[in-house]
Amino acid sequence: MIYNIQTGQFEVKKGPIFTNFVLADEINRAPAKVQSALLEAMQERTVTLGDTTYDLPTPFFVMATQNPIEHEGTYPLPEAQIDRFYMKVLVSYPTAKEEKRILHRMTGTLEPTVKKVASKQDIQKLQKLVSRIYVDEKIYDYVVSLVQATRQTHKDYIRYGASPRAAIAWIKAAKVEALFDERGYVIPEDVKHTAHDILRHRLILNFEAEAEGITTDNVIDTFLQEVEIP
Repeated sequence: MIYNIQTGQFEVKKGPIFTNFVLADEINRAPAKVQSALLEAMQERTVTLGDTTYDLPTPFFVMATQNPIEHEGTYPLPEAQIDRFYMKVLVSYPTAKEEKRILHRMTGTLEPTVKKVASKQDIQKLQKLVSRIYVDEKIYDYVVSLVQATRQTHKDYIRYGASPRAAIAWIKAAKVEALFDERGYVIPEDVKHTAHDILRHRLILNFEAEAEGITTDNVIDTFLQEVEIP
C-alpha cells in the first residue's frame, strides 16, 4: 500500500510477487517475515493487502536458491515452510565446457540473447496434459509405502519423515517424468527417478546421522532398495 499525497488515499501497488515466475535468490538471507509471506503466496496463490485478497497470476512458479557453504547472517527456513517447495535440486560445479561458456558470456563483448521457447498458454496446456497422465493403483501404493517408510524405519538417523505433501508432489513429479518420456502412464522408474529431488529437503536427519556423515540421499537410497517395487 502506498499513500498518494494528491488524493489523500492509500493505493495498491502490486509488487514483484505478482508475476508468473519468481526467483528468490538466497532465500535463507531473507528475514523470517519475508520468507513467511513468500511461502504463503506459494501455497495459497493469493496475496492479502489490508482487507483485500488478490489472486496471483497463472501459472505461478517460484524458484529459490540457497548457499550451502556460507551460513552467517542467514535465517534457516522452518521445516513446515521447506515442505512447500516441490523439489530440492542440487547444483554442483559447472563442467569445463560450461565454465568456458560462462567466461565467454561474462567477459566477452557479445550481448546475451534471450529466445522465447514457450508461451504462458503453452505451459498451461502442458499442466493440463500432465494432470491426465494415468497412475495405476499399484503406483499410488508404492509411493505411499515409500513415504510411510520414512516415518517408520531407520529411526537411528531420521528425526522427522516426509509429510503427505511429499506424496502429492511425488505423484505429480512422476507424471511429468512420464510425459518427458512420451508416455501416458506412470511406471515405477518414474517414481524412483524423482525420489531424491522430492524427498531430500523433507527428511530431517538427527545428530547421529550428521556425526556419521549420513546424508538424506543415502537414506533415500536405502528406502528405494528396501521397499518392494510393484
